[in-house]
Amino acid sequence: MAIKLVALDLDDTLLAPNLRISQETITSIQKVRQQKVGITISTGRMFLSALPYAMQLGIDVPLITYQGALVKNSLSGEVLYYKPVPGELAHEIMNIFKDCGVHYHSYFDDRLVMEKLSAEGKAYSLLAGVEATVVNDLAESLETNEAMKIMAISPNEGKILELERCLQSSYADKLHITRSKPHFLEVMHPEADKSKALQVVARHYKIEREEVLAIGDSYNDMEMIKWAGVGVAMGNAVKALQETADFITASNSEEGVALALHRFILDAEPQPAAK
Repeated sequence: MAIKLVALDLDDTLLAPNLRISQETITSIQKVRQQKVGITISTGRMFLSALPYAMQLGIDVPLITYQGALVKNSLSGEVLYYKPVPGELAHEIMNIFKDCGVHYHSYFDDRLVMEKLSAEGKAYSLLAGVEATVVNDLAESLETNEAMKIMAISPNEGKILELERCLQSSYADKLHITRSKPHFLEVMHPEADKSKALQVVARHYKIEREEVLAIGDSYNDMEMIKWAGVGVAMGNAVKALQETADFITASNSEEGVALALHRFILDAEPQPAAK
């Protein structure tokens, strides 16, 4: 079946190492849209952080943000999917991160919120292009706020891996736990993942699974890549994702997204008409 919807991860996929979308990729996306194929962004980033890239591409579609916890239209603001972390569990996770001594932050009402601007917090704020709000106590703030996700960051990848194993052993049936980068550990509602959110978008446009192309690079893209009719891993993707994907394209520094769009849409053989 011909592709009718494309879901693109942002960091290390759509974005080149300089955190920009290359002109070749922009041109390829414009050509894809001219063929009436939908393009959406599917990212772990907050909506506010993903929106500028959607505006640059001129796409008026539901964006998949917070690893799938929020699906919200880029222009109208219509919310199609909303799955914040359950309050009691959010409180427990924050306390675990605090006891482990790692930087952690959350997101309230599309605001990046943390207790202090640690080195990790400052670097993340710069990466996301969003100014952080500092509060006295994140867990206490849950009394009046819902957490879209909770994120721990440590330069010690071993510590993040151990934390992930610990959380998976205790919360795997209660929360969605994944890594978006080797040193980023993210915790969401159990029904907040990119595949479930992508299904919401596909149903919204009455598009079949086989007509969906998804492109990503990391562990948090695994469910989306498995679900899509065509799952593509970047050349710079983690090994586990490359082993799962239907196809491996070039890296994000080598126009991997543009090459995949050409292979599966722009240069694809025309599909025979149904009899």
